[in-house]
Amino acid sequence: MTAAAVGLSHSPLIGKNDPAPDVLARVDEAVEGAREFIRAYDPELVVLYAPDHYNGFFYKEMPPFCLATEAHAVGDFGTSAGPLSVDTAAARTLAQGTLDRGIDLTVSARMTVDHGFAQPLEVLFGGIDRVPVVPVFVNGVATPLCPVARIRALGTALGEAAAELGRRTLFLASGGLSHDPPVPVLDGAPPRVAEALVEGHPPTPEQRAKGEQRVIRAGQEYAAGTSAMIPINPAWDNRLLDHLEKGELTEFDSWTVAAMAAEGGGSAHEVRAWIAAFASLAATGPYEMTSRFYEAIPAWIAGFAVATAQGR
Repeated sequence: MTAAAVGLSHSPLIGKNDPAPDVLARVDEAVEGAREFIRAYDPELVVLYAPDHYNGFFYKEMPPFCLATEAHAVGDFGTSAGPLSVDTAAARTLAQGTLDRGIDLTVSARMTVDHGFAQPLEVLFGGIDRVPVVPVFVNGVATPLCPVARIRALGTALGEAAAELGRRTLFLASGGLSHDPPVPVLDGAPPRVAEALVEGHPPTPEQRAKGEQRVIRAGQEYAAGTSAMIPINPAWDNRLLDHLEKGELTEFDSWTVAAMAAEGGGSAHEVRAWIAAFASLAATGPYEMTSRFYEAIPAWIAGFAVATAQGR
């Protein structure tokens, strides 16, 4: 089996609070390059690692990672709502293979996902139902977070299990890199917010619209330099990409939750999806990063990256 990987940052502010046209042009070129890479590779299965932003997973039960045998997108920030085309048989096989390799994997038969999953499927494939997919939630928001070594171990085990399927598999990572958007935290939250973070009460359309406007305003303030959020950290972002490109994945085992947040912002933990995807690719054999793009985009509150890699 051959395998490939693509990493793609996401942002709810794309199309709503965009940077200068020349920056957009560079992003569009990189994204189109990833689309061409995927078309040439022609995957038979996509394993999608992505975070959630308190739309599908809540503190009532918050696993470090979870594989879906069925998934439905909520349609936040203008992304599509509806079912993903989950390959249930492949998902069950991968789940069992990952468990057999000593990873305590949670499995969901009815996962709810948000723009973190929907956006890469729409951007790269034209919709959330265009390609057979196995969604894998990787917690990158809700503390406490597991050691990064466990994320690498998850990716390795799932990649080994995928190799046994004998199908052209694309490991797709969504999220990151450094960014510090206004995501609520449980510690110190007002009672109403804390209750929502624990129980997961679905917001009304009015509440969702109000929340999305709050994020848009935060992006505008961030781009204007009037925000107290942690700045984008290109040096940290490129250090991460360097390790991925060189296959130095064990380097991430020493990365701590506190240091990642301090250097990359509260949501920099979304890079766990990238680490998992590249660990899956590495589990199938040596690989080469075939393209790499990076740009700090304050308007999107993100160190934005696109990367492609394929087994040798």
